[in-house]
Amino acid sequence: MATLLYRLGRFSYRHAWRVIAVWMLLLVGILGGGVALGGQTEESFAIPGTESQEALDRLEAVFPQVAGASATAVVVAEDGSSVRDDQATAAIADMVDEIARIDGVDAVVGPFDEYAGRAVTGDGSMALIKVQFDGPSTDVTPAQLDELTATSALGEDAGLRVEFGGQVFQDNTVGITVSEVFGVVFAGIVLVITFGSLLAAGMPLLTALIGVGIVIGGITTVSAFTSVSSSAPLLALMIGLAVGIDYALFILSRHRGQLAEGEQPEESAAMAVGTAGSAVVFAGLTVIIALLGLLVVGIPFLSVMGVGAAFAVLVAIGVATTLLPAVLGLAKARLVPKEGSRAWRRAHAHGDGARPTMGLRWVGLVMRAPIVAVIAVVGILGVLSIPAANLDLNLPDGGSEPEGSTQREAYDLITEGFGPGYNGPLIVAVDITQTTDILGDLGDIGDELRTLPGVDFVSDGIPDTGLDTAIIQVTPQSAPDSAQTKELVQTIRDLAPELRDRFDTEVSVTGTTAIGIDISNRLTSALIPFGLIVVGLSIILLMMVFRSILVPIKAAVGFLLSVGSSFGVVVAIFQWGWFADLLDVENPGPILSFMPILLMAVLFGLAMDYEVFLVSGMREEFVHSSDARQAVRRGFGNGARVVTAAALIMFFVFFAFVPEGSGTIKPIALGLAVGIAFDAFLVRMTLVPAVMTLLGRSAWWLPRWLARILPDVDIEGDKLRAHRADVEWAATQTDAALAATALVAGRPAPVTFSAPVGSLVLVRGEAADRRALIATLAGRILPVSGRAHVLGHPLPSERSEVSRLVAVSGLMPEPVGDDAFDESLAERLRLTGRRSSRRSALREAARWRDRLDGAVRRASDSAAASIGAVDAAGFRRALAPVVLAFAEQTPVVMIDSAGGSVSAEAFLDGVLWLAPSGITVVVGLESGSDAGEGPDRDRDRVVTEVHLAPRATEATDRRRPVPSTEDSLSRGGVR
Repeated sequence: MATLLYRLGRFSYRHAWRVIAVWMLLLVGILGGGVALGGQTEESFAIPGTESQEALDRLEAVFPQVAGASATAVVVAEDGSSVRDDQATAAIADMVDEIARIDGVDAVVGPFDEYAGRAVTGDGSMALIKVQFDGPSTDVTPAQLDELTATSALGEDAGLRVEFGGQVFQDNTVGITVSEVFGVVFAGIVLVITFGSLLAAGMPLLTALIGVGIVIGGITTVSAFTSVSSSAPLLALMIGLAVGIDYALFILSRHRGQLAEGEQPEESAAMAVGTAGSAVVFAGLTVIIALLGLLVVGIPFLSVMGVGAAFAVLVAIGVATTLLPAVLGLAKARLVPKEGSRAWRRAHAHGDGARPTMGLRWVGLVMRAPIVAVIAVVGILGVLSIPAANLDLNLPDGGSEPEGSTQREAYDLITEGFGPGYNGPLIVAVDITQTTDILGDLGDIGDELRTLPGVDFVSDGIPDTGLDTAIIQVTPQSAPDSAQTKELVQTIRDLAPELRDRFDTEVSVTGTTAIGIDISNRLTSALIPFGLIVVGLSIILLMMVFRSILVPIKAAVGFLLSVGSSFGVVVAIFQWGWFADLLDVENPGPILSFMPILLMAVLFGLAMDYEVFLVSGMREEFVHSSDARQAVRRGFGNGARVVTAAALIMFFVFFAFVPEGSGTIKPIALGLAVGIAFDAFLVRMTLVPAVMTLLGRSAWWLPRWLARILPDVDIEGDKLRAHRADVEWAATQTDAALAATALVAGRPAPVTFSAPVGSLVLVRGEAADRRALIATLAGRILPVSGRAHVLGHPLPSERSEVSRLVAVSGLMPEPVGDDAFDESLAERLRLTGRRSSRRSALREAARWRDRLDGAVRRASDSAAASIGAVDAAGFRRALAPVVLAFAEQTPVVMIDSAGGSVSAEAFLDGVLWLAPSGITVVVGLESGSDAGEGPDRDRDRVVTEVHLAPRATEATDRRRPVPSTEDSLSRGGVR
């Protein structure tokens, strides 16, 4: 991972304008596409699979008149008058008639109609007009609502007060306000303080904003094809902006620190992406895992929010690892801290005589009394978590609307005049297809419902025109979001089996209130499996990152403390009303039902960000020094300032949504803000170093069997550093096509040699040994130890490049018949990209077959008699795979001797005669063979001999001039 990101960072740095152009095209294309498609967000709290949703779907199919969205007009006769007065009743009748003419209104029930039920208060001061639309609330347009509210003028002219409420008037949409801009400003201030440079501070902001623009464009595009809640883009904006800044901050901090230590800008940018970028990738993966865990809940609007936020994190990772190094490529050396500046002093904080930073002083204090730190943090967060035990969840209703709005006024008036339950009546759907006495059975069922505790009013049963389903409206005595209403819903459902047995009817409860209760129950029951899946997967990921069992477990326990305390703060403020005025919380009450699971997902991912950022530094120091205590101190000192800045940025970005945020997003934003603060400053920067100090070396313990199973992701960059050292070593081998130093390939005996370009390398030894060496040099298998390079590409870190430069022959038999040979070679040429069409590949194959036949004839001539008698068929069979390898036209070809009836001398002579000029040829020979010992009759090359021995290696060079191009062509060679 680190090496891959290192190369990606270097590529982005070197091709800055190309990378920037790609990201800008993505921004313009995706954002412009979303605007062009006209995607719109909409609020839809559907929850498939629940009783209330299934009942509502059935009503939409057979009884659409009662399944659509509803609204209520509250008419109040003030100054002691009555709605039953002639003037008032006439005005109400006019309103009913006018409302009925509005497009999209299916039915209007006036307060004095037959099926109105209890629609007038006992003192006649208030009446209700019930409006039923012919579609769901998402289909009701603002123009229709404007027409509906305009009818209030008819009542007001008669001296009546008119307010409107209901589901269609609930404003659950959320948008960006000016306060979010202040969050970005605060983030900029933190960045300036952190870097001490306006240029450096502007880079994370710029790259994060580009990433956020792409994310918003993507979500807007998706909203043109499917239902997307307005909370989804806002949540993606919050998370994308926060992690986008943080990830860029982490990489940029590592880059400037390396520049202060004298690293060259290009190399520093690549190393920063390789090392800090690895932490960013794995930290981002934990966030993505947590957010995608929302899919297990099975609620569509919540799944869309999770996927949108996960997309924001993915874009932030891509921006940090590609766009940021490209911007660094434009800045070049202008980011080097001046000697003596704060940034320069922080980079040299661990040197002799250096003044310790605040982070080093803090971790030193914690490490002196780690037990005290653990007890203090656990105690503080434990106390703050106490209110979480009283967490009460529900969906927003009219009571959560802003004071002074018509929907809030209507809600309060209904509560005052009729009772709180009239703001959220329950709908009991009754299947009447099996009953023979519809009205009688509906009356008996209504009588049963009236006997239930907590019921205020039960309407008469109303069957649909097809006599399939009937509805009975049950009005609770309690408010829609109260615990008593939830108990009543469950009581009716518990009664349903008895009603089915008595009346042979299926009974189910639905309506807005029941749907809200089912959503809350579904989310509550999903918390434990969600937590197990997300935390379990993340622990496995952290085990891979830290090569430890205890560190991931400690990270998960710390998260539980953080999330519990954030829940406690949210309950105390939004449910109990503490400091409500200070934070502009108008209506303390139940918490938004999907807040806990959403908060857990986001906070867990971000908490793991800080864990990876901070502990990866400790792990890196421990790997290098094996001193656990010193690793905690130095690792914390290197990462403390970055984590502090990242936490402050996230806190300000999230908290900016609190003062002017909607009732939907405000508790989520505050929970994230305080959760980030608690997790960063109490858990990660206090509890973590304390626990790591107590654990000592055991913190990095991992069973051997588990170490073999888990992949080594090298987040510390050890393999990257080894790769850099190998690249520097290979750069010194300027004249060598192949070189090895103390290379062990499949056996303990090390090999050291160097071979120039165009030379012949003879590898002598046992078959298994020489084939292991050839496969290692060809990039097919990993070396055991030592160094090697092929044409400047070190092994094993650049195996993929080496494998494209080397063709291997002799490791398996090849067909030798003319047709079979041509087909095999043509296919090989096409697979390796040497020929694009089958016809051209077959023509090339025929030319190489002619050369093979020429080599066979030459070996049989008297001119080649010095190599002994040659079996033509066996010789052709031995050289056929060699020709296949040469035809690939790679600069290096590796061949193992065929053995059998062909002598090593004859085989080597044929190989050299076929070999194109300028390529480097490696040939494996048996230990006892004397092939190549005598002078080369037809041409001279530089020869390097490698003798494989159990415990020693000797390499000698015998210089011979390289043949001319004309000489090579005359013998069938190919340039």
